[in-house]
Amino acid sequence: MTERSVGYVETKHHHLKELFRLVNGDELAGVSIAYETYGKLNSDKSNVILICHALTGDAHAAGWHEGDKKPGWWDIVIGPGKAFDTNKYFVICSNVLGGCKGTTGPASTNPQSGLPYGLSFPRITIEDMVNLQYKLLKNLGISSLYAIAGGSMGGMQVLQWTVSYPDFMKKAIVLASTAISSPQQIAFNEVARQAIIRDPYWNDGDYYGGELPKQGLSLARMIGHITYLSDDSMHDKFGRDTRENEMFQVESYLHHQGDTFTSRFDPNSYLYLTGAIDKFDLSNGYSLAKSFSNIESEFMIISVSSDWLYPSYQSEEIVQALGSNDINVQYRKLISHFGHDAFLLEKGQLNYLLSTFLGHLTVGDVMSEDVSTLREGCTLEEAAQLMILNNATHIPILAASGRITGIVTSWDITRAVANKISSIEKILSRDILTSHPDESLSNAALIMEDNAISALPVVDDRGCLVGILSSDTISAMVGRGAK
Repeated sequence: MTERSVGYVETKHHHLKELFRLVNGDELAGVSIAYETYGKLNSDKSNVILICHALTGDAHAAGWHEGDKKPGWWDIVIGPGKAFDTNKYFVICSNVLGGCKGTTGPASTNPQSGLPYGLSFPRITIEDMVNLQYKLLKNLGISSLYAIAGGSMGGMQVLQWTVSYPDFMKKAIVLASTAISSPQQIAFNEVARQAIIRDPYWNDGDYYGGELPKQGLSLARMIGHITYLSDDSMHDKFGRDTRENEMFQVESYLHHQGDTFTSRFDPNSYLYLTGAIDKFDLSNGYSLAKSFSNIESEFMIISVSSDWLYPSYQSEEIVQALGSNDINVQYRKLISHFGHDAFLLEKGQLNYLLSTFLGHLTVGDVMSEDVSTLREGCTLEEAAQLMILNNATHIPILAASGRITGIVTSWDITRAVANKISSIEKILSRDILTSHPDESLSNAALIMEDNAISALPVVDDRGCLVGILSSDTISAMVGRGAK
């Protein structure tokens, strides 16, 4: 366990006293909601972030349970100093309605019969999941969210939240998701469902207390895992390697994923949740832009370059519909070979993008304070020698007061040598773009990108140099090796 972990956590349970009414009019009694929280709620309850999980996820998004071999499913971005910084935010994640990890679902006991619901559990929608999350928050005394985030099915919940409760959150983050399930996505889900239903032990969903339809559920999981990966990631991870039993490595991996899944997931929940995903269509058969007309949140939409299950065009359709309503939206694409699973794996890119969007990562957090500088009146030779000595590419020129008055680059030195220029005054730049320590990193990065510059001097209120922000620093943060 590292210093940036939320540590050991426990899953809590909230029990609704009132009946819970579904979109189709059905009602559920005795609904239980499993959830976890990380960080501390501030005095005005303005620092709450809701995390929505994907198809087979649960409330355990971060930290460790006693006896765990690995942390929560999104631990890479939740914790002290991470994107969802638990030193600043109060983070909540709940298991969805219809799930099997503590929230009421098909495996739960029907209070009327005393037996598991099975297929008598009512059909549910993504909207029902969101409405139950809303109930949880209200019962916890939370009346607004700073942000809400989720990937895949979690992204669908985020979109539904912004439509159903448009004034409830300030920021919304949707990763590797869609506003309308496609025929291909529905097709894969149907094949997985048929694998479960055709298992001889499925027994029309009434298998509780008997033999579970493990083979069907295992096969469904194997199908799912194929769609979560990419061709490149399979080549990198497995190639054509075989094991001692002559089974291909990729075959062994799929069998392992399928077999371990059967010990932690309910087959009926898989049927109900994939059914809710298939029915998801925020356009209501008409216009997505019209459905987004009342949204008030600021958005970040993130797709994955190698995701063929939720391809980037689906994210771009969301961006276009939001833009047509003049909604503030940022669109980013994770450059990754991991496929759909990249939203769970790309630690560096995710922490950078999410942190900058949430607005708490500033230039001062990442700038270098160890800056090579020269005073006014220096010579070209002094600048060249300092660049070689410190392996620097940009040298700010300072007045005696510490104010920056110019900057000379390695390109300027090269140009001076080529053109036999002997005076540094003839090559240094006086028209300098600068940043401030409190400026958001995303704004500074855009300035650098728009002006094709690789370094940005950082100055205080007096114009005195306090640091420098380089494109190398930003690239290092985005790269997979970022901590």
